[in-house]
Amino acid sequence: MALKHIEKKVNRILKKDRPDSPIQPVRLERDSTFQFQCHPGVSCFTRCCRNMNIILTPYDIIRMKNRLGMSADLFLKLYARQEILGITGIPVARLNMLEEMDGKCPFVTPEGCQIYTDRPVCCRYYPIGIASLRQQEKHQGEEEEFFFLVKEDHCKGFDEPVEWTVDSWRADQEADLYDSMNRGWMELLLRKKSFGEESEMPPRAQQLFYMVTTNMERFRKFVFESRFLDTYEVDDQILREIREEDTALMQFGFEYLKVAIFGGESDRLKLRQEILDREVKKIIKRRKKNKRRLQRLSRGRR
Repeated sequence: MALKHIEKKVNRILKKDRPDSPIQPVRLERDSTFQFQCHPGVSCFTRCCRNMNIILTPYDIIRMKNRLGMSADLFLKLYARQEILGITGIPVARLNMLEEMDGKCPFVTPEGCQIYTDRPVCCRYYPIGIASLRQQEKHQGEEEEFFFLVKEDHCKGFDEPVEWTVDSWRADQEADLYDSMNRGWMELLLRKKSFGEESEMPPRAQQLFYMVTTNMERFRKFVFESRFLDTYEVDDQILREIREEDTALMQFGFEYLKVAIFGGESDRLKLRQEILDREVKKIIKRRKKNKRRLQRLSRGRR
């Protein structure tokens, strides 16, 4: 990727052409420093918890619905809505804000966040933002991460005399854990994005993707109560793990989507041999049929 093109893309992400943007037009690295602390003593406490655009990651949903002691079905019905994420065409869950209460987050109170220890990853990163640039030359398909500050005018946390590096902030907020848990999901988003805007995900594939990435109870039933295990071969140890653990099932789901929707390969599940043989026979039969059709057309032209 040419240097000028990279610079333009960074500027666009950092919104350098918008003087009213709260994003600071400075690219931060992992060892870059900034000053910030949020606590009930600052005058702006919880003001940032309004009118937010929060896409819930799969691990966010697991942590939040378990914290609230409810099923994924009920959590999604009460607190989220499905929508298509930009040019990726991927269905995601967006956290509902309380429009009747000036766009307030449903979990914030004057005393702070009711689910603070299980809050979404984007809340953990604040006031840091993260972006990526695709390396299109030497390292095809790789993503280079970089960070930036989101500095809103009302925020007094930047006046607090506590200094962080980007990495120390991420570690303190457990963002590293969330990033590692959601890495497979992010790889799926990037994989779909690499196909381009013209590559649409069929409605059935969208439904499958949304179910697997937002609703562990439904996905577990899909694995154990449908013909899934007649189609895919899965190690017994993995089956024991995903039967009990939501996070293990989530990671397994990422692998399944990579295979089922994007045609990738996985060490954790593979099509049974009889299924593969059947598909091969279908392909051979289809090719023979096409060959005969072309031969008939060719003879007709002579």
